[in-house]
Amino acid sequence: MSMICLTDFEEYAKEHLSKATWDYYAAGADECCTRDDNLLAYKRIRLRPRILRDVSVSDTRTTILGTEISFPVGIAPTAFHCLAWHEGEMATSRAAEALNTCYITSTYSTCSVEEIASAAPSGYRWFQLYLYRDRKLSEQIVHRVETLGYKALVLTVDVPYTGKRRDDIRNQFKLPPHLKVKNFDGVFQETAGPEEYGIPANTLDPSISWKDVCWLQSITRLPIIIKGILTKEDAELAVEHGVQGIIVSNHGGRQLDGGPATIDCLSEIVDTVQGRVEVYMDGGIRTGSDVLKALALGAKCVFIGRPVVWGLAYKGEDGVREVLQILNDEFRLSMALSGCRNVSEINRNLIQMSKL
Repeated sequence: MSMICLTDFEEYAKEHLSKATWDYYAAGADECCTRDDNLLAYKRIRLRPRILRDVSVSDTRTTILGTEISFPVGIAPTAFHCLAWHEGEMATSRAAEALNTCYITSTYSTCSVEEIASAAPSGYRWFQLYLYRDRKLSEQIVHRVETLGYKALVLTVDVPYTGKRRDDIRNQFKLPPHLKVKNFDGVFQETAGPEEYGIPANTLDPSISWKDVCWLQSITRLPIIIKGILTKEDAELAVEHGVQGIIVSNHGGRQLDGGPATIDCLSEIVDTVQGRVEVYMDGGIRTGSDVLKALALGAKCVFIGRPVVWGLAYKGEDGVREVLQILNDEFRLSMALSGCRNVSEINRNLIQMSKL
């Protein structure tokens, strides 16, 4: 089967994964309006290409937090990669290393942070963090990833409670017995009662607030990036609290249904931040021109989630490499056809603002 675009990987994964696994990865909250709008919003944005610009040589490289990556697409934190491929997050980590881009490892990985680091020792990795009612759990894993050479903490702030994902409820989704949330292996052995996505229900702390960002800064030297900001007001508060980056994210539409598409939030956040911290985004990226549009509206880098899982389901590490390579090639072509020779030439003049 020849894979031409990311949709081909999606179709393969839907056909080959179990229904419960597919539904888990594909799920949005409630009626999935926000999940679907993440995709549709890109189709509403039009480009203003410039011509006769000598695009015989192009350069897709950029930097995030001062580290150079090969192109401005990284891997977003997504859970349970072993459901899609037996090597799970280790395969994902190797693919990111091979393409020289950033992989944000999920707290809810089915390989441990140690296994992921050893699978791709030269890879550039950040770690996605939740804060738990038991702060010692969060503190211990922060110290583990610091020691292992992860380069930043990505604090996810849009899950005080888990969104209502109807298909997971209908399927009574649970990890199969041979898989577990490896970063907490052995931690919850004495705990009885209902589970939620592999750990005891009510483990996440709904009281999380801005003061916890200060607490996190007190226990680590790693840069802190806030993931889950959708408004200029919260972007300003993030800057005031001294974080190093913001990921504009609605959790792939899996949390609050009826919220905006991430690309529709990007401009107001970029305008508010005014370059004081780096702004990234995830949600709905499926083509190289989507990447171009996000960068034109001010994103420093974008992150992809579901397409990585589709690549895993297709062919493990090689499948993820193919997904990333296709996006890289499409991005390079979109840049050239728009008259941009490098990432620094991409700006808001490329966007037909009257159409937004």
